[in-house]
This record gives sequence, structure tokens and C-alpha cells, in this order.
Amino acid sequence: MKKGKIVLVGAGFVGMSMAYSMLNRGGVNELILIDIDENKIKGEEMDLSHGLPYAPQKMIIKAGTYADCKDAQIVVITAGIAQKPGQTRLELAEINTKIVKDITKQIMETGFNGIIIVASNPVDLMSYVVYKTSGLPKSKVIGSGTILDTARLRYVLADYLSISSKNIHAYIMGEHGDSSFVPWNHAYVGCKNIRDVMEDNKLPIAKLEELHQKVINAAYEIIEKKKATYYGIGMALNRLVRAILDNENSILTVSTYLEGEYGQNDIYIGVPAIINSNGLREILNLDLNAEEQQKLNKSCELMKNMREQSIDKIIEA
Repeated sequence: MKKGKIVLVGAGFVGMSMAYSMLNRGGVNELILIDIDENKIKGEEMDLSHGLPYAPQKMIIKAGTYADCKDAQIVVITAGIAQKPGQTRLELAEINTKIVKDITKQIMETGFNGIIIVASNPVDLMSYVVYKTSGLPKSKVIGSGTILDTARLRYVLADYLSISSKNIHAYIMGEHGDSSFVPWNHAYVGCKNIRDVMEDNKLPIAKLEELHQKVINAAYEIIEKKKATYYGIGMALNRLVRAILDNENSILTVSTYLEGEYGQNDIYIGVPAIINSNGLREILNLDLNAEEQQKLNKSCELMKNMREQSIDKIIEA
């Protein structure tokens, strides 16, 4: 395994936003691009490489094939179709399950034994597909989960409270989607609970849920205005990759496989977890109140229902 070798499968807006952020920040020794459109990835290789003279460090960037996965430390999967107008989430999930399953098989046929990061949507379901198809331990299959949702939450809270987003410690859990929720008892500004901060400043507590709703609507608003979202998730994926490369033991809200945590089993869902060079070190079991637990249960139920309708059959086929 080559330390610092990253393979990116999927050279769309999300994948290339991640690649561009890696080029700017550094820390990656080798970046291999794989896509069904070989001409496009050759162009992306050239375009990114021309920025190397101004990059913070030397970096190999090249268009490659699945054979390049063999000695990679991390493979990031962003491939898949975007949801089209009138298309249901289940229809999207069925198509992307077939795509992601095929990609995972090709990765594993090389003898790959590193960490796979999944960003294809619906990400919680696609992470489950990769886990079941790859045969890798759950510590090595990590979905991007709610890392972008959490970043959005911290941004809107910081903006509302006029506090640096780096001092907002709040998390979004559950599905990367409409059924997500915020465990507000575990949300802090610095070392002070956010509800206490709101009360001290005579701000309405109800505003917190309004801000969470703003986070949920953010993707819809961006898509309406510019057709797709990709810079935020590109940065979020780079953050997750760096936590692995630098063995950070950082807490990130990733989609991971639950085996009894939060009363759930056999499902990938977004929860806070410690990430290091081995992938997932451990899941943090937060003490949720009854309402929050109910919201998590609902989120998990939605994912399981979608799986049972057809995804499980595609995985097993």
C-alpha cells in the first residue's frame, strides 16, 4: 500500500471539486482519476496538473484504471447519476446501486485492502452496498454521511450568532437528507451549551430548529439556483481524507455500519465517529433524549424500507 495514494472514481462535479481542493491544500502524494469517460479524465489530469507549479507540494496526478486501486491507501467513490426531475429517490437508488456495486467489484478484484470512502447518493444506501459487496470490515467502508450537513449547520449557526464556525461544536445525525436531526443537548458554542447561549443573549430557542430547516433546504436552494452542489461536499471529502492520511483521531459525522449502537442494526447511517489511519476507530454513542431517538429511528426506518423494496435484491444478485 502506498501512503498518500488516493484513487478517485467519478470525475463529475463532486469528484473534481474534491480533487481541486486536494491540489490546493496538499497532503496527497498521488491522485489517480477513474471515470467511464476516458477522454474527460485525461483532460482533467492535464488541467489539474497545470496548476502544480503553484501548489503547496509535489503531487502526481494522472488518469488511470482500476488496476491503480491495488496499492492505494484510499479509494473515493463519487460516481453515479444525479437525481432527475420526476425521478423518485428509490429509482435513483436502484440505478446507483447497480453502478456502485459494479465499481466495488472492480476495485476489489485488484486485491485492494485500503479504505473506501463513499459519496455517491443516496450515500447511506450506497455505503451499505459497498460494505456488502466488498467484504471489507466496516472500519474500512465509510460514507460521507452528514459531514456536509454538519458543515452547513455550523456555518448558519456561526452566521446567526456572529461566532467563528470553528468554535461551533454541533452535529447533524441520521440520513443525509430530509429526515436528519440535530441533538441539541450535545451542541456547544465553545464549551457552553448552545441553548444556554441563546437564553443568555435573549434569542428564541425555536430559532434553532428554523436554522436546521435552513440546512435541510440548502441543497434544494443551491440546485434551483445553479443546478448542482459540489464545492461544499468536495471540501468535506477532502477533510475526511485528511483525517485518515494524518491519523487525526478526529470526530466526524460519517455514515457507518451500526451493530447495536443507538438500538440499530445492519444499517449505514450518519453518526459521530472517530476517524484515523485505520478508517473508523469507534462510533460515539451519544445519550439521545426520547425525541431525538425517535428521529434517528425514523431515519433508519426510511433507509431500511428503501433497501427492502429492491436494493437488497440487487446486492444479492
